[in-house]
Amino acid sequence: MKQLHSGAKWVLRLWAYSAMIFLSFFITMFLLGFILQFASESWLSVVWSYLIFYIIIILVVGEIYAQMAYNRWFYEFTGSQLRFERGIIWKKYTNIPYERIQNVDITRGIIARILGFSTVNIQTAGFSAVPNRNAFAEGYIPAVSVVEAEKIREFVIKKVSKKGRSQGL
Repeated sequence: MKQLHSGAKWVLRLWAYSAMIFLSFFITMFLLGFILQFASESWLSVVWSYLIFYIIIILVVGEIYAQMAYNRWFYEFTGSQLRFERGIIWKKYTNIPYERIQNVDITRGIIARILGFSTVNIQTAGFSAVPNRNAFAEGYIPAVSVVEAEKIREFVIKKVSKKGRSQGL
């Protein structure tokens, strides 16, 4: 099984940082209120020390998440299907037969262009996703090299066209 591009760690870090900041905002407000209620020192030094501790925790947890998620995301092209394996605590295994594949898209955002990788979205028949909810395609490979993304697209399109599917009724 193949692993993601090494630049995927940065994307995974950004996901972790944004999730940690968003989810812990409410905890921060509660803890700051609790700390300031019992603080006998200057409240400013308490807030600064808490913020420094908070930033260190976010960086450490983000790095741990990025390493673990990167080391546990694999994909493989077999003779009849595309296989995915991902997940840290809950493993998710996905098999996509080539017969169900409708389209292969390659996207490169600004971070991906800077770090030299692409995202491959393999759209399938029968997969329903909620629009405008950050839903990904069923076959989602978040970070592969630019050359590898083109090879994947060509390989999958050849596999799909070899099946000789009839178009229309």
